[in-house]
Amino acid sequence: MVLQNLPKATTDIQDWTWDEFQVHYDELEARTLTADSIQGWLKDWSDLAMTLYETYNRLYAAVTKDTTDERMDVLFKKYVDEFFPAAQAADQALKMKLISSGLEPPGFEIPLRNMRAEADLFREDNLPLLTQEIKLGQEYDKIVGAQTVTWDGKEITVTQLQPVYQDPDRDVRERAWRLASSRQLQDRQAMNDLWGKLLETRQKIAANAGKPSYTEYRWQQLMRFDYTPDDCRQFHDAIEKVVVPAVSRILEERKQVLGIQSLRPWDLEVDISGKPPLRPFTNARELVGKAAQIFHKVDPQLGEYFNSMQREDLLDLENRKGKAPGAYCTDFPQAQRPFILMNAVGLHDDVMTILHETGHAFHVFESVNLPYFHQMLYGAEIAEVASMSMELLSTPYLPETKGGFYSQQDTARARREHLEGILRFWPYMSVVDAFQLWVYENPQAALDPANCDAKWGELWKRFMVGIDTSGLDDWMVTGWHRKLHIFEAPFYYVEYGIAQLGAIQIWRNSLQD
Repeated sequence: MVLQNLPKATTDIQDWTWDEFQVHYDELEARTLTADSIQGWLKDWSDLAMTLYETYNRLYAAVTKDTTDERMDVLFKKYVDEFFPAAQAADQALKMKLISSGLEPPGFEIPLRNMRAEADLFREDNLPLLTQEIKLGQEYDKIVGAQTVTWDGKEITVTQLQPVYQDPDRDVRERAWRLASSRQLQDRQAMNDLWGKLLETRQKIAANAGKPSYTEYRWQQLMRFDYTPDDCRQFHDAIEKVVVPAVSRILEERKQVLGIQSLRPWDLEVDISGKPPLRPFTNARELVGKAAQIFHKVDPQLGEYFNSMQREDLLDLENRKGKAPGAYCTDFPQAQRPFILMNAVGLHDDVMTILHETGHAFHVFESVNLPYFHQMLYGAEIAEVASMSMELLSTPYLPETKGGFYSQQDTARARREHLEGILRFWPYMSVVDAFQLWVYENPQAALDPANCDAKWGELWKRFMVGIDTSGLDDWMVTGWHRKLHIFEAPFYYVEYGIAQLGAIQIWRNSLQD
């Protein structure tokens, strides 16, 4: 059987041509599908799909670890240009073969449902456009990854300025905040130009697929079978009614305790009692060591999973110049391993980020033993429940006395910050999600960045109450530039809001049992 010659290590195929893969797809397409042969056929398709999926994820990890690595950039773009469209077409043929067979293997009901949705969206004409969209997203990473400033005589990334926003000295905080904002605004035109290309590309993709809007296309692509855009709007309204007043009270208390007349953007992270920022760790080794102890306390098996990631160099945690922004966990399904990238700078937020991303990693470990690759592709909503639940389930072990990072006093402070952060997140999530709903319902208007600025500003004022942005209009209205998901993962954000509700339910249950 041809498939037996497929290398197990994805690093062995990075220099392959597509023809060397196509022969495996041809062999699968030529087989006769019966009730007796379907399981073996699915297993072979899974192996082939996992090999390609892992190859992409390893290349993506490489170009996000170092956006200046020209060799990996060439390999990544080769995959996106040559392999991605060809693999989409080859997978489409196998999906249609399975669907038309009428066979429904046990445990494959959800993957089949998803395949029918994917098959309905597939168009050959969209393959180069989907490739272009990925490459434009990479351009966003490069723009943000190059944003540096000079602080105290040193060149540092904008991300590395974040600890200064917790400095008790308000003048220092403002100076740092304005420095970062000024640097980000230097890329305003570049972001706007990139946005226009992305929006036009996405509109073409939806039109080619026969969908009346990109919203409808993306809803189906994200397998959102259980809720609608109107449900999202109702969610926003509920947040405005219930959460926004609670956040308003929290921010009013912050203003009163700080003794200031108005709460400015640089006043949101500082400790209200005047204490310096929490400094839970000084380097990645310390972060990993204490996180490992916490995970062992939550569950010994989870601790072992995390230790294996440490041993196998599957953690890239510290911020540095040239590294892509943000944080993510991806998976290498052939190796049956996850990989985490983040941009730690020594703050409590970094502790929560590693707890969050490792929640995703544990989800990967628990799913890789499913029989077929297509069963491992769970929706984002439940994926984020795993990560956000881990944040909450881990917090009892934050004290140093239990292997964690903090004194009892600082633990209380950290937990309060976390819980307040959950409340403060929902209004911001509403801004991001409502903005994207507007964009793709009004694509012609959204091609003009000035209209996007105006809509973002309108939504900001609706949901982000209690923050004085007077004189900071340019920063406020371009907030959409600073949300990676809008550029690289359209509509992927309400999932966090939905999942946070699920995570709180799990946390509540854990307190009872």
